[in-house]
Amino acid sequence: MPKLEWRSILALLTAGLIVSTRSPIGAPSIGDAVASASANIADDLSAGPHLGFDTFAYPGDDAMHAWATADKPYRWVGYYLSAPCHSDSSWEGKRETLSSMGWGMAVIYVGQQTWGRTPGQKVAITRYITKRVRQVKTRNGKRVVSYVNKRVPLRVLVAPRASRGSSCSTQFVNAARGTDDANDAIAKTAAEGFANGTVIFLDVERMEAVPRAMRDYYEAWTKRVIEDGRFRPAYYAHSFNADQIYGDVKQVLAAAGVSTDPPFWIASERGFAIDKAPTEVGHAFAQVWQGLLDVVETHNGVRLPIDVNVAQLPSPSEVYPGGE
Repeated sequence: MPKLEWRSILALLTAGLIVSTRSPIGAPSIGDAVASASANIADDLSAGPHLGFDTFAYPGDDAMHAWATADKPYRWVGYYLSAPCHSDSSWEGKRETLSSMGWGMAVIYVGQQTWGRTPGQKVAITRYITKRVRQVKTRNGKRVVSYVNKRVPLRVLVAPRASRGSSCSTQFVNAARGTDDANDAIAKTAAEGFANGTVIFLDVERMEAVPRAMRDYYEAWTKRVIEDGRFRPAYYAHSFNADQIYGDVKQVLAAAGVSTDPPFWIASERGFAIDKAPTEVGHAFAQVWQGLLDVVETHNGVRLPIDVNVAQLPSPSEVYPGGE
């Protein structure tokens, strides 16, 4: 069972002590408050599902406080680390602030993506070359031969390269980069102050087919996170690819002696409702279900563009049952 965290107790105490005018009211004894908080947290962990949202950039402290105290019970939020394919760093440094407001969190690392291409596959491009061309003209009844230089198109196959200075490219989808990106995710999660055992969701966007290079990438990422030992590997994936990714990483975990299922955050709009359990997305290993994409909601006067999710736990990254 997960241990009781003081941030959860403080959040519950705060909710009981502050009214809409922000004036304090009579407080219960600390002993009563702790007992009540323990009971509520136990209920939270068993009740579910727990509503959460994610959005690209940090909305700001005032906005997060407004949503934390709104009627609609969003309990947790996606916490984006700066990553190869998510250059925004606005969430970083906000863990303690969000925790003090009572927010649960799901740590997200957007690694390399295929973007509909096959890593390493040659592509046809047009290049122009200068070619000496023979010309024949008739002058005064005589044939006159001359040569001129012309630029002519030529189709060639080339191995694509990442753009200069880019950190996110199909050409970076390989095992070596998987290890490097795992080290980056580990370092940034630790720098944010997340406790050992925190789950890091590697974001793998939808693919029509999962190429071998991508499988090498996320398998190497998984292996490195396990080897480091401080955090737990987890995965954001579309339902279309989830079984393939699950089967691959399950083998990596088994080889390392880990018998429990890795947490999966599944994206699928089909059949979604905020009162459904994550497993109702159609995958028994789903811990989180993302089912509404690119919607706009307003709570306590604050309007935000979000994706809507339900999770098995109120803080998908910070509280995860089981172990190795």
